[in-house]
Amino acid sequence: MMADKLLKHLFDAAVAAADPIQVIEHYMPPRPKGRTAVVGFGKAAAQMAQALEVHWLENESEPLSGLVITRYGHAVPCRHIEVIEAAHPVPDVRGEEAARRILKCAEDLKEGDLLVCLVSGGGSALCVLPVPEITLSEKQAVNDALLKSGANIAEINCIRKHLSAIKGGRLSAAAYPASVVTLAISDVPGDDPSVIASGPTVADPTTFTDALDIANRYQLALPESVRRYLEAGIEESLKPDDERLKRSSYRVIATPGLSLDAAAQAARKQGVHPIILGDAIEGDAEDIGRQHAAKAIEAINVANKLPCVLLSSGETTVMVRGSGRGGRNGQYLLALSVALKGHAQISAIACDTDGIDGTEDNAGAIIRSDTLDRARNMGLDAELFLVQNDSYGFFATLGDLVITGPTHTNVNDFRAILIESLN
Repeated sequence: MMADKLLKHLFDAAVAAADPIQVIEHYMPPRPKGRTAVVGFGKAAAQMAQALEVHWLENESEPLSGLVITRYGHAVPCRHIEVIEAAHPVPDVRGEEAARRILKCAEDLKEGDLLVCLVSGGGSALCVLPVPEITLSEKQAVNDALLKSGANIAEINCIRKHLSAIKGGRLSAAAYPASVVTLAISDVPGDDPSVIASGPTVADPTTFTDALDIANRYQLALPESVRRYLEAGIEESLKPDDERLKRSSYRVIATPGLSLDAAAQAARKQGVHPIILGDAIEGDAEDIGRQHAAKAIEAINVANKLPCVLLSSGETTVMVRGSGRGGRNGQYLLALSVALKGHAQISAIACDTDGIDGTEDNAGAIIRSDTLDRARNMGLDAELFLVQNDSYGFFATLGDLVITGPTHTNVNDFRAILIESLN
């Protein structure tokens, strides 16, 4: 199998392993005595809702009801569960209105009822319901600043939880005394339920003090009302001993680690030796790209079994310096390519498993041994594009973008570095 085709095949295997239609049936909750309401938010929320309907085997006289929020362009048809599209990564009024309806749906439940909450990556931005002291426009400003700061997802969601009326366990509190079952697709390093979609149904170990420390560490220009609210610290997120969480259970149905395992199995079937570097890799995208270039060259020098592929997942960050277009996977690949200097044996792919790298229309891109040579022949300076945060422009010009459209799942970034034999 040609290198490009093999790399894309491994990415497809990783995505398929996290398809809600394939995995959700193994985690179906039992029927309650009362009614069942379904809510959800995230890039996979609509596909999860559809999968839940398929496997629920419902009595048509008592169908499921509820609503889920997903990103624009990520909706799929459902029979009974309403699907609402909203903005990501910076939230909009549609997300706010839908989040208010989700909270009301939870509040209307009684003892004996069941709330099924479907959460996945992107859910924190999509389901936005600021506390009354803060406006949506102020929350949008905070979100935009966080995305450009270089903060990791746990740090970003710590601040989001402390400005929200629905996150940090508050959705479970609203549903109490009804039971809550959360089905989650993890897009965060470590698969921490309190970080996935900002933990709307679970206890939150972080505090207002933590949120302020993060804001100060990254020198965020917070609106004055936001800073005042964080400093006041009046209504904390729910903690583990909160009575309202005792009827809430949590099941992670797909993870980055499981998707890497699926890619590794696909590699073995093609006669390629997989080496998993980790499923929770965090840090600056450029730094990780350079580190992985060194690991790839080391794999050749220590005479590892070839061909081999270095597989990794996690969520890198980008400190935005320039005015270019692109996401963290493109930034990673640019840094990787520059560091490899056109190494003859190495090619790579890096894509977001949701099909969107940053805010553009590509999942990611591919680099080859001739990437830098082709770029120079077209008058492109890879290092300049790296500084300008313009990976999209670089790879689009070369024709090396990977465009999949929405995958309807999200288990974070997928990276594969293929090392071939010279023979």
